[in-house]
Amino acid sequence: MISNVSRQEKPVADSVPDAATRDGPLLKVEELCLYFRASYGVVRAVEGASFELARGQSVAVIGESGCGKTSLARAILRLLPRNVDTHKGRVFLNGTDIMKLSDEHFRREVRWVKISMVTQAAMNSLNPVLKVGYQVTEPLLVDHRMDKQKVLERAREVFRIVGVPEAFLDRYAFELSGGMRQRAIIAMALVADPLLVILDEPTSALDVLTQAGIMNALKKIKNETGLSFMLITHDIATSSELADEVLCMYAGQLVEHSKAERFYREPLHPYAQKLMASVPTLRAEKKPEFITGQPPSLFNPPKGCRFAPRCHKRFERCEEEPPLFTHGDETVKCWLYEKG
Repeated sequence: MISNVSRQEKPVADSVPDAATRDGPLLKVEELCLYFRASYGVVRAVEGASFELARGQSVAVIGESGCGKTSLARAILRLLPRNVDTHKGRVFLNGTDIMKLSDEHFRREVRWVKISMVTQAAMNSLNPVLKVGYQVTEPLLVDHRMDKQKVLERAREVFRIVGVPEAFLDRYAFELSGGMRQRAIIAMALVADPLLVILDEPTSALDVLTQAGIMNALKKIKNETGLSFMLITHDIATSSELADEVLCMYAGQLVEHSKAERFYREPLHPYAQKLMASVPTLRAEKKPEFITGQPPSLFNPPKGCRFAPRCHKRFERCEEEPPLFTHGDETVKCWLYEKG
């Protein structure tokens, strides 16, 4: 079990409460937008994203490269580059709109404290001249949140949780295998006992057996602690191991939000259907399909439905941009579901 970490911080009146003190979803995102300035114009990386994530649940965010998955995570965590043009919307964590917090307050109260992130290719981001143990415990040493003895105890605890021998705390990154480095990065994300961990392609650079070991460790953490995960991945098979819900993104927009059981069996949006049809199967004599054409430019996205030029089910109504329709427990951005 991951124990609560006592932090030696000054109390803040509008601080984000712990999960146990609030009803409702853990995370609620409303109309979140993130645009970037570039030499050719403005890139609409994330546009109007809205979804909820319940406590103890995991959501997989899937879609083609460049569709805005990582930008969505960075918009939530405010990990923004200097060329940001627009960053707006509302993000509620335990009922508190964290978009209204100042940058300093957000850094002290939210980033890495309540929400942490394992970035893409994170196993190569460890500092080669610092011991792994110091890098893992750094989030707790910042702002003197814990004394050194408690920090070391906590580091040993999270290393046991992710399946890394405690002796590796005194090693350098180059002395660890790729899988062990990835587990150390996950331990770093867990060390401050967050409510939500965002995983951006956590197994993309690993072999199949190591991927399975990492996913088994994440499932064990989820089951034993009730921790929530947001898993960003291209690997649909891997996402099914951890996900309770699925967010499907296309051209900067969320086009479907479904329960995992429903999505992997019968996706609703035509784009999601094509994604699932592209996955090879072992027990069915079915050739993988592909999606014709290219994703639209996010500098100047087409009017109407952004997937319409590539869609096998398009019709006249697709010339207008569809809203999010409710279909049972799912939401889908497609005119095919206008009448439920």
